[in-house]
Amino acid sequence: MEEHLDKHQLAGFDSRERGFSRPVVFEQAEIGYRAILRYETVLRKTEPQPTQDDALRMLIHTLQSEGYRQLRSQMSFRNGVYLGSQELWVEYPDPAPEPEPLGFMARLMNRFRPRATNE
Repeated sequence: MEEHLDKHQLAGFDSRERGFSRPVVFEQAEIGYRAILRYETVLRKTEPQPTQDDALRMLIHTLQSEGYRQLRSQMSFRNGVYLGSQELWVEYPDPAPEPEPLGFMARLMNRFRPRATNE
């Protein structure tokens, strides 16, 4: 990690619904920046993005697609300067759940449900 790059604290729930809080560091890539998260046996590195913020958003999107929820981040270093807890937490809304396809029995039962009528 280079000294002038930002660092964020990332918190939320992993895919097994366990709370976590870990640093996200950045590295300079050939054409931009990568965000890097190490969490237990997980190592996630994003593809190079134009900015550190874009790399962080890509990391969040990747983690959410893997089942991580209620993610939020707080910048703790900016340009190598420690910020402590001065910065506000940024929350990332969970993606909307995919609707479950109705099975055969559910479709059959829906056919026989009484319908509301206006009389």
